[in-house]
Amino acid sequence: MSWLDRQSFLGAHSERRLGEISVGLVGCGGGNSHVAQQLAHAGIGRFILVDDDLITLSNLNRLIGGTWIDIRRGTAKVEIMRRMILAINPRAHVEVYRSKWQLAGEALSICDVIVGGLDSVRSKDELDAFCRRLVIPYIDQGMDVHHLGDTSGYLVAGQVVLSQPGSPCLRCLGIVTEGALAEEARSYGAAGGRPQVVWPNGVLASLAVGLAVQLVAPWYRRQRLGAYLSYDGNTGKVVESPRFLRQAEVDCVHYPPTAVGDMTFDIRRLGAGGANGTPLIKHWGSTLFRFLRSRLFGHCR
Repeated sequence: MSWLDRQSFLGAHSERRLGEISVGLVGCGGGNSHVAQQLAHAGIGRFILVDDDLITLSNLNRLIGGTWIDIRRGTAKVEIMRRMILAINPRAHVEVYRSKWQLAGEALSICDVIVGGLDSVRSKDELDAFCRRLVIPYIDQGMDVHHLGDTSGYLVAGQVVLSQPGSPCLRCLGIVTEGALAEEARSYGAAGGRPQVVWPNGVLASLAVGLAVQLVAPWYRRQRLGAYLSYDGNTGKVVESPRFLRQAEVDCVHYPPTAVGDMTFDIRRLGAGGANGTPLIKHWGSTLFRFLRSRLFGHCR
């Protein structure tokens, strides 16, 4: 009997496929701490964890796996996630990068799926562009609390977006706008003060995990090229955003087909080895495969 028997509806070979998949988690705070936990339970076999931050007291209300002892020790968030993943699945392969995600680009470039847990609009935009260039499905999570007025209280809301070639990007969907980028720049890019609580993060993370698993081991045959799932925390409703429905049939003007795929790829370098002597076949071969796969099939399989 396998520990994954109860999810056998994912397919006869789903356990093997999930075990072979590499998932990059960029940002290991709030939402992505839920994602790490759930993907480990689901049987994902390889994780690339990227975050340059340490746990602090203000993280404890939402960081799954974090403890008071971690706060006293100043434990890195990536180490907390590694510890949690390996406690669930000791056979998982976990790489951690305590750095800005841009400095871990080589490791992220061979992921099959990347899930973002970033507050900064500019970082979301840059990560979306990175994933588009390398034809990696990108799942973005966003959550905020909005004041409704003196007597109406607050609205807890968020969204999860699946962005990949053939679907609207974050700019198409209005997640990234020039106005938001300019406002963030005026605030020196500080996005850390936004309200964050554990329960909406958990809802959004579960939606993100569902999209990720559907890409790898689809349990129904209606494949998604993209998605924009909007969450209203006050009513508990999750709906496909009307913005996505309007954009779904419109070609993305920000990343046309000629702008995807790694423009630095040179087939003559295959097998020659990189600067550190590492063979390039696996690295660039997987990138080329994703590129060809998206052209032939239009989705991640």
